[in-house]
Amino acid sequence: MWQKFTYDLGNIAKSMGHAYSRPLHWKKDQFLNLGYITAGTAALYIIDDNVDDWADGWRNDVPRWVTDYGNDIGGPNRNFALTGAVYLTGLFTQNPKLRRTGVLLISSAAASGLLQQISKRIIGRARPKANVGKDKFDPFHLDRVFNYDSFPSGHTMLGFTNAYAIAKHFDSPWVKAGLYTIGSIPGISRIIDRFHWLSDVAFSTAISIFIVEAIDKFLDTKYDQKYNDKRVEKKVVWDLQVTPQRFGITMNF
Repeated sequence: MWQKFTYDLGNIAKSMGHAYSRPLHWKKDQFLNLGYITAGTAALYIIDDNVDDWADGWRNDVPRWVTDYGNDIGGPNRNFALTGAVYLTGLFTQNPKLRRTGVLLISSAAASGLLQQISKRIIGRARPKANVGKDKFDPFHLDRVFNYDSFPSGHTMLGFTNAYAIAKHFDSPWVKAGLYTIGSIPGISRIIDRFHWLSDVAFSTAISIFIVEAIDKFLDTKYDQKYNDKRVEKKVVWDLQVTPQRFGITMNF
């Protein structure tokens, strides 16, 4: 068990490094995806003030327990308590799939959490509750400046990272949709409480997906258990035959 634990710790650290290094290996498709996300975030940035004003008409009608849940479960303390519990359960019960899921959850949350903490200090975007508008920035501070740490949203990244990673266990689109909905509550809660703009939340959600996918593929090379392995046995096999008397293609089914 100790060997498994130390092996998993090493993979958590390596997973974070792997996720951060992926842009160095991007191809055309990955850069296109980045372009789409950048364009989408820019489009939402244009209407951030309008969405915040529109939310004034209904934010007080949202049940407080919903926003409390979003703010609580998206916080680092509860988040890592949950992910740690999943991992330790898998470790102590000798369940390789659950253990691997715990490694994915912890490494994805750690990678996204560290990334957003650094980004907040570099970008320094004002929160909606600062009441200075979406265009106000106070960048490049080693210490976070209160109400100028809006972009990206840490609660959104942690909350949706967990939901997206857990949803990989299920094939049903309805189950996935339900988990994604639950994972979206922290981001929605932060908009309701005016901690984040819509563009903050949307961008953070996309980054969460990228991080989970990158780390999940990396862990496929480290663990035999691949709960998301979708390989299906081929029902039709094509083969090229070349002999002195024959040249052709055969189909076996």
